Amino acid sequence: MEDQVSEPAFWNDQEHARKVSQQLSDLKKEIEAFTALEKDAADLVTFAESHDASLIDELEAQLTDLEKRFETFEFIVLLSESYDEHNAILALHAGAGGVDAQDWTEILLRMFLRFAEQQGWRTKILDESRGEEAGIKSVMVQVEGRYAYGYLKNEAGVHRLVRISPFNADNLRHTSFALCEVLPELEELDAEIPIDEKELRIDTFMASGHGGQSVNTTYSAVRIVHIPTNITVSVQNERSQKQNKETAMKILRVKLHQIELQKQQAEKEKLRGEYHEAAWGNQIRSYVLHPYKLVKDHRTKFESNDPDTVLNGALLPFIEAELRRQAATREKQ
Repeated sequence: MEDQVSEPAFWNDQEHARKVSQQLSDLKKEIEAFTALEKDAADLVTFAESHDASLIDELEAQLTDLEKRFETFEFIVLLSESYDEHNAILALHAGAGGVDAQDWTEILLRMFLRFAEQQGWRTKILDESRGEEAGIKSVMVQVEGRYAYGYLKNEAGVHRLVRISPFNADNLRHTSFALCEVLPELEELDAEIPIDEKELRIDTFMASGHGGQSVNTTYSAVRIVHIPTNITVSVQNERSQKQNKETAMKILRVKLHQIELQKQQAEKEKLRGEYHEAAWGNQIRSYVLHPYKLVKDHRTKFESNDPDTVLNGALLPFIEAELRRQAATREKQ
C-alpha cells in the first residue's frame, strides 16, 4: 500500500486515494499498537526478573494495563466476519410516538455520531427528513472507518426510550421507539448486481437543509424506488445530481444484496429454530430515564446505570458483549 501511495498517478483519483490513505493509516496504527504491546510485555518480564518482591504492586499495575490493552486486540479478533472491515451506512427511522419518537431518533443520531467520533471515523449525513416540530423522522449516515460495519452491525433493530416527555405539559411518562438499520458499504457490487433501469422510479427534487430550508435552487437531490421490492433510497447531500444518483444506486445494490443474504440466513436459522427478524416489535435495547436510570440490552442482558454516558457515545461495552455472545453461540454449534 505504501508503494501504491508513492506512485505519481496515485492522487489522480482523489476519492480513491483518500480511502486508500485512510486504510493505510489505520493499518499502521494497528501494527504500531501490536508492536508496542509486544515490546512493553517483554520489558515487563525483564523488569520483573531483575527486581525484588517489594515492587510487586507496581508490577501488578503494569500487568493490569497490559491486559486491558490486550483485550482491545482480542475485541478486534471478534470482528472477523465478511464485510466487518468495511465502511457502514447507518439509517434511523422514528417509530410510533409522534414528536417524542422523532426527538428520540435525533438523540440516537447524536449517540452514534459521538461514538463514530470517538473511534476516529468520518461521518456524512446523506439524507435527512426532519420533524415539523422537533427531531428527525429519518436520517441516513455514511460512516467511514476501519471496522465501522463490524462495530455497528449489531446496533440494527429497535431502540426503546422511556422518559418523562418534554413535549407533554402533564409531565407524563412516555415510551418512544426508533428503528436502526446498518448496511456495509460494498463498492464491488456495482458489477455483481445489475439493476434494470425499467424497474426503477427516479425522482429529483431540491435538496433541503436543517429545518427544511432550501440549500440550493437546483434539483440535485435524488430519490430512487425499486418497484419490485418497493425499496426507497434518497440522497441529497452530495455535490451534484449525478453524484447523488450514484450514491443512491450503490446503497440500493447493497440493500438488494442484504435481502438475498438475509433470506439465506433466515432459512438456516429457521432450521435451527432461532430466527428473529430485526424489525419493529423486536427491540434490542431499552434506555430508561424515568422512574430509574438504566440501559439494558435484551440480547446479552448487559446493563448500565449511566444512560447519559451511553447516549454520549459509550457503546463499546454493549457492542463487545453482543460480539462475545455471538462468538460463544458459534462455538456451541
